[in-house]
Amino acid sequence: MNPTTDRIGIERDPGVCGGEARVRNTRHTVAGLVQWRRLGLTDARILEHHPDLTEADLQAAWAYYRQHIEEIDRAIRQDEEA
Repeated sequence: MNPTTDRIGIERDPGVCGGEARVRNTRHTVAGLVQWRRLGLTDARILEHHPDLTEADLQAAWAYYRQHIEEIDRAIRQDEEA
């Protein structure tokens, strides 16, 4: 299966990050970013510690989350249970 890219810059590739939705060409999953935000990290703090991400990447992740809440929340639950 080929990787798929969402129009907002989110990719899914079964060979990378277990096929979870992730920011273009990185291993930063949308679920992981949402978890960081829930822990209180601001966008500025995330960008400070992950220079491979851009503000546009974070906006794409937040938009994807808003459009796929159930999918991302399920991925977070599965991660917490592991």
